[in-house]
Amino acid sequence: MPDAAHELTPHTSTEAGIRCHALLPCAGTGSRAGTEVPKQYQPILGLPMVLHTLVALRAVLRLDRLVVVVAPGDDFWALGYPGVTALRCGGGTRAQSVFNGLQALLDQGTDPADWVLVHDAARCLITATMVNALIDACQHDPVGGLLAIPLPDTLKAEAHGRVTTTVDRAGKWLAQTPQMFRLGALHAALAATASQGFAGVTDEASAMEMAGHRPLLVPGSTRNFKITYPDDFALAEAVFRSRA
Repeated sequence: MPDAAHELTPHTSTEAGIRCHALLPCAGTGSRAGTEVPKQYQPILGLPMVLHTLVALRAVLRLDRLVVVVAPGDDFWALGYPGVTALRCGGGTRAQSVFNGLQALLDQGTDPADWVLVHDAARCLITATMVNALIDACQHDPVGGLLAIPLPDTLKAEAHGRVTTTVDRAGKWLAQTPQMFRLGALHAALAATASQGFAGVTDEASAMEMAGHRPLLVPGSTRNFKITYPDDFALAEAVFRSRA
């Protein structure tokens, strides 16, 4: 895995003894992306997408550990990558993979008071600046929060392929990742929904909301989009080239 230059901008440290861990669920197939391999391993400019993501996260000095949660039979991580811990406990859904990863960290003795930043492997355009902004905003918050952007477009509700109404977009945000919460609190929130198959859990913030918490919204960036469809790969390449 290529080395990444650490960001030089100083940032406030998290509380003494409390660590930050990045966790990437990486056990999905990404069927909508139309790739022959799981989309997280699809090359972008010659490098598998997930490694672009990890290069960016490695540049965040306050992240103590980078963890990927992969399927038990995933051979991609057989040789290992410097500074990355692969946990072979991925589940059939994203929520299951995150829950299993958190459980593994707790089983290893990780402090439940530590922060965990759950990030989509497919948001490979994340930058250290974005992650540091999230940590700065959340490190002293009683709940934690997530990167998000205010909804910029007109929103329509539909039925049978036709518009039924225009939805007021005021106060509505598009959730992104990372999403940063205390490890123990997030594990408990997910555990409360596990018996129902994590019904209603679409991201970590939704699990925290179901547990009665109100996560903090931290302004993100339109460039922190999730690669989902085939055309998204070309757009991501264009953004990487513009940075170069």
